Amino acid sequence: MAMWGLGGRLGLRAWLGVRRPLWPRFQSRGCQSGEEGDRLQPSSKIPKIYTKTGDKGFSSTFTGERRPKNDQVFEAVGTTDELSSAIGFALAFITEKDHTFAEELQKIQCMLQDVGSALATPRSSAREAHLKYTAFDAGSILELEQWIDKYTSQLPPLSAFILPSGGKSSAALHVCRTVCRRAERRVVPLVQMGETDANVAKFLNRLSDYLFTIARYAAMKEGNQEKIYRKHGPSQSI
Repeated sequence: MAMWGLGGRLGLRAWLGVRRPLWPRFQSRGCQSGEEGDRLQPSSKIPKIYTKTGDKGFSSTFTGERRPKNDQVFEAVGTTDELSSAIGFALAFITEKDHTFAEELQKIQCMLQDVGSALATPRSSAREAHLKYTAFDAGSILELEQWIDKYTSQLPPLSAFILPSGGKSSAALHVCRTVCRRAERRVVPLVQMGETDANVAKFLNRLSDYLFTIARYAAMKEGNQEKIYRKHGPSQSI
C-alpha cells in the first residue's frame, strides 16, 4: 500500500510523522589494515523500499497490531490514499487553469493524511498515547463548510441533475467526489464498531459536497457547459 512508505510498521510510523532516521549515518571505523594512508569510507548501504513483512498477507496498524491486508481498517486507509491520489491527478488540470482553490486541495491532501492516521489507529488496540497522537481535528469539517458556502454563493442554483462533465478539471473533480463517497462507505462501519472517530466520516461526507461544488465552480470559471440529466424513454434516442 503506497501510504505505508517503506512498508510495514516503520513505513506507517514514518507516514504518521514519527521522527526517526531512515538513512544510516556515516560511521567512523578504525583502519582495519593499520597501514598508513588508509581512509575511512562512508557507509554506502541504502535502505530498501521493500521489507517483505507483508508477504503473507498481513500488515501492521499504528498500534502494532497485525491484521490481514483485506481488513476493514486497511480497506478504509487504502481508499483514503486512493482519494488523495485522485486529487493529486485533478490538481494537474487545475493548476494549469490557475484555479484559486488549488491551495485548498493541497491542504485537503494533508487533511487526508490525518484521516489515514486516525483510521490506522483502531481504538480496540490503541493506548491513550496512540489516540492523542492521531486524534482527528473536527475543525477541518467547519473549514470545508466555509469553503462550500463561499463557492455556492457564486454559482447559479441547481435546477436539474447534472452529469459528471464540464471540462477536464471538473470531470476529474467528479472522479474525486465518487472516490470520496466510497471512502466514506468504508469508514462508516468502523465508526459503527467504535474503531474510529465519527468526525472522520463527517469529514468525508462534507468533502464529497465540497468536491461537487468546486467541480461546478471549475466548469463555470472555465466557461464549460455542464451536461444535464434527461430521462429517456424506450422510443427516445440519445
